[in-house]
Amino acid sequence: MPQRRRTAVPTAMIAALTATFALSGCEFDVSPDAISPGSIPVPFSVAPVPSASAGQPAYVCTAIYKILTDGAVRLAGQISSEDGLRDTFTTMAADIEKAGASSTDPVQREKITAIATSLDRGAKAADPRAYLSGEFPTIGQELDGTCP
Repeated sequence: MPQRRRTAVPTAMIAALTATFALSGCEFDVSPDAISPGSIPVPFSVAPVPSASAGQPAYVCTAIYKILTDGAVRLAGQISSEDGLRDTFTTMAADIEKAGASSTDPVQREKITAIATSLDRGAKAADPRAYLSGEFPTIGQELDGTCP
């Protein structure tokens, strides 16, 4: 194989990879008004299956994290509606309180109550968007020490 071809092929491959990586760094700016709650796909997660382990800490953690994840997706579509944010925070708080009531771990139940209380505060806040961008992103960390 001539020397020219030996350098041309790797050069072409490097150029193609560089173009691919450059294009993969593209960003799209979407305004919050263009997003509707039903248009955002919910991330795949395995919902906990009711069983004898329903009150176990790991099961409860999975249920709480699923509620938080699904709620975050709904919130993304309601950024322009304060009432929608409030309703979603209220629903999430009730669902979390219900899921956490079965926990066999008293420390975990306490943390879950703190998360539900925080969501209630967000629902009742004068500016729910401030809660959404302030305290909300870290409330799931309350559970981190209680999940096996």
